Amino acid sequence: MAATGYDHIVIGGGSAGCAAASRLVAEFGARVLLLEAGGPYKDWMLRMPAGFSRILGGTRYLTQHQTVPQEQLGGRVQAIPQGRVLGGGSSVNAMAYMRGRAADYDAWGTIARSDLWSWQKILPHFTRVEANQRFNNAFHGVDGTLRVSDPGFVCEMSHVYVKAVQAMGLGYTLDFNRGQPDGVGTIQITAGGGRRCSAVDAFLTPLAGDDRLAVETGAQVQRILIENGRAIGVAYVANGQARVARADGEVLLAAGAFVSPQLLMLSGIGPADDLRALDIPVLANLPGVGSNLQDHCGSPVMATTRSRLGYYQQDRGLRMLANGIEYLLTGRGRVTTNGVEACSFHVPEDGTGDPIVQIWCVPKTSYVDADVRSVPDVDGITLHAVLMRPRSTGWVRLRSSDPGDLPLVNPNYLADPADIAHLRQGLRVAREILRARPLADIVEGEFFPGAGATDDATLDAHMRRTVKTDYHPVGTCRMGHDDDPDAVVDARLRVRGIDGLRVVDASVMPKLVTANTNAPTMAVADRAVSLMQAAE
Repeated sequence: MAATGYDHIVIGGGSAGCAAASRLVAEFGARVLLLEAGGPYKDWMLRMPAGFSRILGGTRYLTQHQTVPQEQLGGRVQAIPQGRVLGGGSSVNAMAYMRGRAADYDAWGTIARSDLWSWQKILPHFTRVEANQRFNNAFHGVDGTLRVSDPGFVCEMSHVYVKAVQAMGLGYTLDFNRGQPDGVGTIQITAGGGRRCSAVDAFLTPLAGDDRLAVETGAQVQRILIENGRAIGVAYVANGQARVARADGEVLLAAGAFVSPQLLMLSGIGPADDLRALDIPVLANLPGVGSNLQDHCGSPVMATTRSRLGYYQQDRGLRMLANGIEYLLTGRGRVTTNGVEACSFHVPEDGTGDPIVQIWCVPKTSYVDADVRSVPDVDGITLHAVLMRPRSTGWVRLRSSDPGDLPLVNPNYLADPADIAHLRQGLRVAREILRARPLADIVEGEFFPGAGATDDATLDAHMRRTVKTDYHPVGTCRMGHDDDPDAVVDARLRVRGIDGLRVVDASVMPKLVTANTNAPTMAVADRAVSLMQAAE
């Protein structure tokens, strides 16, 4: 069955797809078909800020991508979950609203050799869509539809953490989103009024009833249709039926850092030899498709504490019941937080420059990784050290020519010795924080990896055993200049060698930003629409 009458088709109903489709309809009057492989955004658990921790372990709202064995990690195979629901990651993530450093975006412009990308170019796309609860200035907007606020609840342990890091000499940071995140403080989240604000809430709900936007969930795109070198539509399956949709204008690919390169390759766009090996006709030989995979990764330090200042057992029994009743009656309390309210920045690269390790204060002993099974159920704290500018890169490749097969994913965590050195230094900083007052006053003792793990070799073994994704894969369809053989898209995000096709999600980022990637991905999609519509 064929569907026609669309100006544009957007593949992927996550953060990028929702943002791009909404703006094309609302501002430019386009007729848009938005296709999402997952289901609708309806579950009440998705809307509760604290609900994400129950989702992350594995539900119907996630696709659990399994990595190839990581030889540098002793052959570990890890799961990297990605959202499989309308709204994508914005519907299931921890809601942290972080943008990264101005230099991150300036570097994109340098790599693309273009003045279309820089901090000054992308900042208006952050502020345009933002409805910030606290800030209204050159760095923040209040008139958008993406609600950004302080957590509805901040536990005492998070406050203690912030004070302890200040005691070490780091300054308190009121706003991490001015292009220079450093110091220590509490974060803002994509929520408001005690409820998550997903990309669905921000971008699609305001268009409810608008006939120009068609949203189809449960739509598994098989390939992009290309005729005479131009993308003219998509083939997909919905409700067990094969369908075709055609567009008069452009096709926008927004399926994420794993599926966007997979769909390009299934459509004949990618490394020619790899495609021929799977009997896929080559329409555009782009060797960079699927390469340059980058992701934040981290390892934990855990300690027991004397006082119940965090979230120990707050999701069980009578405490869970009391917290739920408070939320239902008042819209306040522990259910209104993402449970990870404070962070700090450390470890300048090579001893100088900007910090490259972020430490998250998790006010309980928790680690979502199947390889970490020895964490006791005790009152405590987890300091999760995250490598923000990894040098290691990996890849995404086709497992087969069957669109139903998940792609092969190799994140290549800690393959570069510099990554090991920097993350090791981050773990040592985490230990210093545990010894700083007032946190030291409530810490009984470190138990993971344990006080005896002091030499480099032992800490390195701990990292290789525990390192895990921070759920921020990017870069597999990266932008670049015309003479860059590995660039997949140009500075306007147009796929090289194919007309009428753009990639508008995190996969176009040539370098990983030093931040959670949800907000930057929305800004990239919003910028993509500007580049489509304006002769800039």
